[in-house]
Amino acid sequence: MVEFLKSEEGQGLVEYALIIAVIAIAVIISMVFFRNQLTNYFSNIGNNLT
Repeated sequence: MVEFLKSEEGQGLVEYALIIAVIAIAVIISMVFFRNQLTNYFSNIGNNLT
């Protein structure tokens, strides 16, 4: 039981998953705040392509 508690095999994967989750949440929040600017930006790109 003590050996199981000292095992750190999955620790790196969990840390990377937490980092990715925090980055994803930050991107979603920034997209919510800058929604109008992003809409205008992509509309301009679409209009320039046609």
